[in-house]
Amino acid sequence: MSVTPDLNRRTLLRRAAAAGLLTVPAAGLLSACAGSEPAQDDNSGAAKSKDNPFGVQDGSSVKVVIFNGGLGDQWAKEDEAVFKAKRPNVTVNLSSTQKIKTEEQPKMATQPSDVVMNSGADIMDISTLVNEGAIEPLEDLLAAPAWDSEGAVADTLLPGTIEKGTFQGKFYVVHVAYTVWGNWYNAALFEKEGWQPPKTFDEFFALAPKIKAKGMAPYVYDAVHGYYPRWALMATIWKSAGKQAVIDIDNLKENAWKADGVLPALEAWEKLVKDKLLLPGQLDHTQSQQAWLDGKAAFVQVGTWLKNEMAETIPPGFEMKLSDYWSLGAGDKAPNDVYAGAGEGIVVPSRAPNKAAAKEFLRAVLSKEGSAKFAELTKSLASTKGSGDNVQDSALTSANELMSNAPEDLILVKFWDFYADLDKESQNLSAELMAGRLTAQQFVDGMQGAADKVASDSSIKKQTRSA
Repeated sequence: MSVTPDLNRRTLLRRAAAAGLLTVPAAGLLSACAGSEPAQDDNSGAAKSKDNPFGVQDGSSVKVVIFNGGLGDQWAKEDEAVFKAKRPNVTVNLSSTQKIKTEEQPKMATQPSDVVMNSGADIMDISTLVNEGAIEPLEDLLAAPAWDSEGAVADTLLPGTIEKGTFQGKFYVVHVAYTVWGNWYNAALFEKEGWQPPKTFDEFFALAPKIKAKGMAPYVYDAVHGYYPRWALMATIWKSAGKQAVIDIDNLKENAWKADGVLPALEAWEKLVKDKLLLPGQLDHTQSQQAWLDGKAAFVQVGTWLKNEMAETIPPGFEMKLSDYWSLGAGDKAPNDVYAGAGEGIVVPSRAPNKAAAKEFLRAVLSKEGSAKFAELTKSLASTKGSGDNVQDSALTSANELMSNAPEDLILVKFWDFYADLDKESQNLSAELMAGRLTAQQFVDGMQGAADKVASDSSIKKQTRSA
């Protein structure tokens, strides 16, 4: 399968999975370093060329840390092989973990790893990393020749990948995955029962009694990590209130959370909870996904890493298919906009001992060969163009079909990347709303209050977006 030809006109976003505050004060990230000066590369004297644009020195080593979550880490091992084919005399020390902040943040002030995939629930706050100069700008990576194709690295990336990794006018984060979010269902079951996947909340509410009659809950979600339900809430807000409303929310515009369309979007989710259409129990991401696979719920909302994450427990005959988040109906301002884009960010710490080899490793990650392996192994597109051209998979195909019918504007939310405090509060409120302990109006009031607090705090560096 391939990315549709018109995809290059779209603005994309990444999987916004950012959770928790840094465990040290923001000003203390680099305080343990004498003068807080970046470390010098151990290969700074190596000659640079078109084939070695960063001057990587033979005999050097590069330490790479990968988040081992829904996408696994086998794809990174394949990237190591791609890298070693061209740089056989550079040692790659590759490891994986789910404790990125816990294990990697304490090293940022002394001698960090050279390449860090900053993802998952235990993620380092990206805005603080940028503001404190803890990570390296990577414009030179974008300008470097592509690993195994014509043009520069920047030319090989799907639209929105560069924008998603850009903060304060500089490119800092390489997002390696291209994720599509929505509501997953078992197409084999739906065909057997004669059910049509709903496109609106009204259609879902009409289908729900039929689902319950079969002994299934209509819906299940991760009730442990607050950013999981938040994806669905913000997607519905975008569809209902429109793109500008979300831009205003990101830009901390006064009363942005009270714009027309925001409250009705949240009231649809409030009704879903009040009508007892959720599978009972506080399940986390894998537990909720397994419950769905076990036939305990008809829909689960998550991104396209789902199949790879649950590959070992997918029942025979279970046909994963992705449908778009539901709209409210005719009054929506952007009912067909899809939540998709670049995700799973990788950074190079400013004090990394071997930044040249780190950037060269990322050049290999973004190669045609590496990205094709990524799509093959994870059943999710990479952020490099054409990564899924030769992958035959029904789940990935359904995501591509969803994208093929998407408008140019794709759902993009930035406030959780801009402001750690607002990120944390939005997760808390999202969890409370979906647990039935908060009304839609209380959610709006809570988010507006949290946004006003950030807006009025002169010590917080403000960021804005225009598109």
